[in-house]
Amino acid sequence: MPAGSPKRSAPVARISRSALDGNLATALTGTTDGLVDVRADAWGHGAAFVAAAALRSGAAAVLADPVTAASLIGLVDPARLVTAGDPVDAETVFGLSGASAPVLSLRGWVLSLKALRAGEGVSYGYTHRAPRDTTVALVTGGYAQGIVRALGNGADVAIAGRRHPIVGRVAMDVCVVDVGGADVARGDEVTFFGGAGAPGIGEWAAATGMSAGELVAAVGLRSARELVE
Repeated sequence: MPAGSPKRSAPVARISRSALDGNLATALTGTTDGLVDVRADAWGHGAAFVAAAALRSGAAAVLADPVTAASLIGLVDPARLVTAGDPVDAETVFGLSGASAPVLSLRGWVLSLKALRAGEGVSYGYTHRAPRDTTVALVTGGYAQGIVRALGNGADVAIAGRRHPIVGRVAMDVCVVDVGGADVARGDEVTFFGGAGAPGIGEWAAATGMSAGELVAAVGLRSARELVE
């Protein structure tokens, strides 16, 4: 790969084993009949992965919708796979409330950089015009991967631990970020949420009016997933 080229051409939803295990231990403490929710492919986190971790952590069973249950046949003991019941708090399990570690983080990469003069617009319809001379980055990740359009002009990302705003309309597979005078290069990793210095999923919820669960499920189901420690 040539020096300075992007590492990936599409964003990746990283799923943390250690965060999930820690959150499950918290959610299941003091229970003997704990039920873990793996509906909607475990809220976009991967039903097989979450079910295995839940049962290993002492859950009595996992709660699945019919489609998810069908995907777990042969992987989960039928006696521990149910389609009705009251599960333990999923926000704790998946780290959506800020009280536990986020299990899913969304990462993209800088594709290119461009100088933008004061008054020039970006993306479709020019919903954002630069208030000053600046530099913008074209970043992998758009609404096709669950980065909903309402985040344009309404949310930040983190690059090297420093936050920068998404500007203009979010496109299908990319978005534009105003990086100002920061030292940013093609190929740098961009954290949309869930990493050190990055926004929490709660900020996305506030910007979009969607719930944290809806947002992580959309991202997890639409983006490539990668398991990390």
